[in-house]
Amino acid sequence: MEAFFGFAINIIITIYLVIDAKKYGKSPVLWGILGFVFGAIALGIYLIKTDRKVIGWIVTILSIIGYLAFILLVGLAILVAIAGFS
Repeated sequence: MEAFFGFAINIIITIYLVIDAKKYGKSPVLWGILGFVFGAIALGIYLIKTDRKVIGWIVTILSIIGYLAFILLVGLAILVAIAGFS
């Protein structure tokens, strides 16, 4: 279920970037691909590039913190699985 939610968010970000890129004279194909692959980080960078810097930096920083937290939790889960609970 969580994977579907993440995939749905990436699709929404991709659609937004493709539609909005045309308004600002950016390449919709490029931003669509970046939005699908990198998700919220690409959205934050796009917002910064289109002079919406405050919300762009907020989205970028929060997405980087989220990705780092996910990596740390997966690493911790692997460590617990290997070393055990003792």
